[in-house]
Amino acid sequence: MAGRIDARLKELKIELPNAAAPAANYVPFVQSGRMLFIAGQIPFWNGELKYVGKVGKDYDVEQAKAAAHLVGLNLIAQARAAVGDLDRIARCVKLGGFVNCVDGFEQQPFVINGASDLMVQVFGEKGKHARFAVGVNALPRNVAVEIDAIFEVAG
Repeated sequence: MAGRIDARLKELKIELPNAAAPAANYVPFVQSGRMLFIAGQIPFWNGELKYVGKVGKDYDVEQAKAAAHLVGLNLIAQARAAVGDLDRIARCVKLGGFVNCVDGFEQQPFVINGASDLMVQVFGEKGKHARFAVGVNALPRNVAVEIDAIFEVAG
């Protein structure tokens, strides 16, 4: 039987990608007590890398926001892989957003809204979170966006 969050995903016509395997010597998530730490995710769709390039050069703000949305889907997919049932997610606690951007780009918060808005769409009030959004000069594989997350898991 599908849970409440799965029903919400279906209602929103949101499909989650497969949870990506780690690309180096780390694990994709760690649960410590009730806290679930999701490693930085990049814009993968079932193994295919998307949004390679710099924001402000290769992508505009709306395209980069779509990249952040895709990264948010990957975060939720990792959370599902970690806890099985997304109804066990008690809250999205924090997102940490990195935007691969040109010098002088100042709209990182608008880009990371792609993931932040998704968390609220999917989890409702429990999706509201603290976060940071910073610009960097490079990211792994030259992707436009990388985001990590902390979720609280129900007891």
